[in-house]
Amino acid sequence: MNYTLVLQLSLPILFFLGIAYYNRIVKLRTLVEEGWAGVEACLQQRNDLIPNLVETVKGYASHEMGVLTEVVKWRNQSVGAQSASDQTAASEGLMRSLPGVFALAEQYPSLKADANFARLHVDLSEIEDKINYARRYYNGTVRDFNQSVETFPGNIMARMLQINRADYFEAEAGANVVPRVDFSSK
Repeated sequence: MNYTLVLQLSLPILFFLGIAYYNRIVKLRTLVEEGWAGVEACLQQRNDLIPNLVETVKGYASHEMGVLTEVVKWRNQSVGAQSASDQTAASEGLMRSLPGVFALAEQYPSLKADANFARLHVDLSEIEDKINYARRYYNGTVRDFNQSVETFPGNIMARMLQINRADYFEAEAGANVVPRVDFSSK
């Protein structure tokens, strides 16, 4: 009789615990999706700003097309990215190529003094700050989600529901190295 009573009490408790863990995983997955949407929104702002920056620079430095072509290439890859890893690669490539555009401003004082260029430079700096904040938020939600999916008893529920880890928005190896830009002719 005691085993029957224990079983009758255990099943509803396990059922409600299962519901609680499922709801937690769903909540965390939703936060990851929200975080990624924030990253995408910031990246889209940057992607919208870059063509204006390139067009402004083109008028002053038409013979420096290699720099501008590189920026446009990475911007287009960023727009077309389908995953966090694709977006990371495109974003890092763009960050490596943008200093070349700003180095052009040093070569062309009239460009540096151009109000449109100055405004675009400030806007781009502000957007980069937003992107960094959005990345940190996204990676924090991914961390919480992954912990929930990998720790007991959430890992049991995640395995049953075939829920996998989320990808971090990580910098590529060597991304923290400041690129050297040199337009001097040797």
